[in-house]
Amino acid sequence: MNHLPLIIKREYLTKVRNKSFIIMTVLSPIIMMALFAVVAYLSSLNNNKQRTISILDESGLVSQWFKDTENTSYNVLENLSLDEAKLHVEAKGEYGLLYIAEGSDLDAVANSIKFYSEDTPSLTVIGGLESKLEKKLTDLKLQQGGVDIAKIESSKTSINIAQESYLGEKTSKLDNVVKLAFGGLAGYLLFMFIIIYGNMIMRSVIEEKTSRIIEVIISSVKPMQLMMGKIIGTSLAGITQFVIWVLLGSILMFVISSIFGIDMAQVQTPQQEMMDQAMQSGGTQMQMQNLLNAIYNLPITNLIIAFLLFFIGGYLLYSSLYASIGAAVDNETDTQQFMLPILLPLILAVYVGVFTVIEDPHGTVSTVFSFIPFTSPVVMLMRIPFGVPIWQQLVAFVLLIGTFMFTVWVAAKIYRVGILMYGKKPSYKELYKWLKY
Repeated sequence: MNHLPLIIKREYLTKVRNKSFIIMTVLSPIIMMALFAVVAYLSSLNNNKQRTISILDESGLVSQWFKDTENTSYNVLENLSLDEAKLHVEAKGEYGLLYIAEGSDLDAVANSIKFYSEDTPSLTVIGGLESKLEKKLTDLKLQQGGVDIAKIESSKTSINIAQESYLGEKTSKLDNVVKLAFGGLAGYLLFMFIIIYGNMIMRSVIEEKTSRIIEVIISSVKPMQLMMGKIIGTSLAGITQFVIWVLLGSILMFVISSIFGIDMAQVQTPQQEMMDQAMQSGGTQMQMQNLLNAIYNLPITNLIIAFLLFFIGGYLLYSSLYASIGAAVDNETDTQQFMLPILLPLILAVYVGVFTVIEDPHGTVSTVFSFIPFTSPVVMLMRIPFGVPIWQQLVAFVLLIGTFMFTVWVAAKIYRVGILMYGKKPSYKELYKWLKY
């Protein structure tokens, strides 16, 4: 009799009815949204901070270049010494003092600029001041050399090389960024899912083994069915938890934004002044159009199907290894010697994806690792947005499934012997002997 559906149902219900599972399913999105809300609120306070910077310009060259912005105002000091200016700024509680000493030439002036403040100033503020001063002093040096600044500005040419395939498909540099983002997100989700729920399968096997419940279960169920039931049941529980996290997180984000008026996008927003400057640049609308075109050019259908297939195949492959490790040991501490061989291919896949796919998605290294079953779920998912022939995807998936079936057979051999072994941590040599039983 096939007991696999009953085992899957038992594993699923055992996981979702567990108090810790329920608590973490509910609390995790609440904690994450609360953390994002706090960070967004603090970021908004920082971005809205009003700064007053006093300028003591003994050279008389640069003070007129600084114009007030939404969050920063400039106060030009005159007829004061440096010490008097410091005392004035400190007494007023202003953000800082920008001091430009008088020099014999522009190079001397540039080398004498200092910023005085009570606390360490923001890198954004200092960077903005340096950018303005460098631009204006450079223009002054060019003017002193008899160079017409207007002609230089008019002679500047912006190059944006248009990219197009031999079949007429148009792309851009932004396309590569979007493709890498989609591929990287898919690979990262698989990596985290394997780590989190693979460990859950391993702990479940160890708990049943140490409680001796396994001896009763194995009397009426084949080890292969029991192992597959645990893998599939735990996977379904993980998917359930993930869906609840997404739904609950979305609801909480909407509630926090509506009730408290906190813009969650502030978490990833840089300093407000830099954002304003970027929005005022002439190419903003064009960049947005390029972004929409890049998303439109993605092979969405191929991505979704390949994601599901490689995600499931990769997870099942590694889950069977986690289950065999759980069967081979008596406690979680003893699993460390067996974890490294499992984690190394995953880590290698992430590094190959990040450092080779972005540079050459169709190169030898990227292509080879997208066919190796232990790295293909991550690397192939990162390559597909760049356009991978269907035959390569099918070959990689067939190799992945074939390796999974072989791994399940090996894991079942270890599982069959290991679940009844107690009191001794097996070595790799002993595991090899178990395969012959």
